[in-house]
Amino acid sequence: MLLSLGLLFLVGLSLGAIFEKLHLPNILGLLLAGIMLGPNALDLIDTSILGISTELRQIALIIILTRAGLSLSINDLKKVGRPAVLMCFLPACFEIIGMLLLAPKLLGITILEAAIMGSVVAAVSPAVVVPRMLKLIENGYGKNKSIPQIIMAGASVDDIFVIVLFTSFTSLATGNQVSYTQFIQIPISIILGAIVGGICGYLLTLFFKKVHIRDTIKLLIILSLAFFLVSFEKMVNGSIPFSGLFAVMVVGIAIFQFYPRLSKRISLKFNKLWVVAEILLFVLVGATVDIHYALAAGFNVIILILLVILFRMFGVFLCMLKTPLNPKERLFCMIAYTPKATVQAAIGSLPLAMGLACGNIVLTAAVVSILLSAPLGAIGIDLLYKKLLVKS
Repeated sequence: MLLSLGLLFLVGLSLGAIFEKLHLPNILGLLLAGIMLGPNALDLIDTSILGISTELRQIALIIILTRAGLSLSINDLKKVGRPAVLMCFLPACFEIIGMLLLAPKLLGITILEAAIMGSVVAAVSPAVVVPRMLKLIENGYGKNKSIPQIIMAGASVDDIFVIVLFTSFTSLATGNQVSYTQFIQIPISIILGAIVGGICGYLLTLFFKKVHIRDTIKLLIILSLAFFLVSFEKMVNGSIPFSGLFAVMVVGIAIFQFYPRLSKRISLKFNKLWVVAEILLFVLVGATVDIHYALAAGFNVIILILLVILFRMFGVFLCMLKTPLNPKERLFCMIAYTPKATVQAAIGSLPLAMGLACGNIVLTAAVVSILLSAPLGAIGIDLLYKKLLVKS
């Protein structure tokens, strides 16, 4: 395991640095490192690490979502309420509609299989989007109109919505019935996550104001609480709808609201922690990619993914109607909301494991969506934010 971790960090850092030297996002180097070291290529990552890959990737997501919460102001979110809410579900719906219209014709699959594929592909990746939005906030780009906040808020809920749809469509495919209560659970899980996260964040600020301890210890306490919240979601799964990851972000928002000085100091420490977490996350995402599926995908799958991304971008455009954003800023939002990685890596292989006839083609689409959208979205954000956004 130690040898694998050494390779994972060194190769990831090296390739990430090479891509940065080429003025490309380091995520490309990290994904490439994972593909090279993973079981589908050189097979140099120990099976014990691959066995806990999902948990390690979830830890990285917890770190970046907590960091996002520590930079989100409730006042900013109130100002951009409607578009932020619409971003949680409308772009994903348009992407799934695009898949329903195009996939049966391009790939010869059924409507239900297209729905399953759409629900796998439609989720945006907070791990790609959130760090870049935090960078924009720190540098003042788009801050006056709360553009990074809109995108971060939507990205944190988008995945919840899409995963519920995926569960419903696969239930239909395996012969089970879909209940309307599954869809009611989406807003309930978000509301409960917000309430629990807000209470926990408020209690933490009271504790930190009364008990004087080092900021590093405070960071560990916040992280531990975040782990408990995500674990609680798994414990009550099926009985109480609750979004642990959303609660984690709300904890950060509450700390920002009630103890802003601490929020700024802790954010700096989370930035340092993200250096390690980012490498783990994207190298392990790359390790899940079977490049053979991507190579065998064929022209039709690539065209399909690119076309449904256009559907998604149109959904983002609709979310931005009647907002003070100018055309350039709306274009930036459309580009910034396209990257995919973490959810596709997590659920892309599940239809195949369930024995569904569409399993192979869904996995292929998931792999292609990561390889196309994560680099293109990251490059688009990094290259265009200075040209499309106003610096405050």
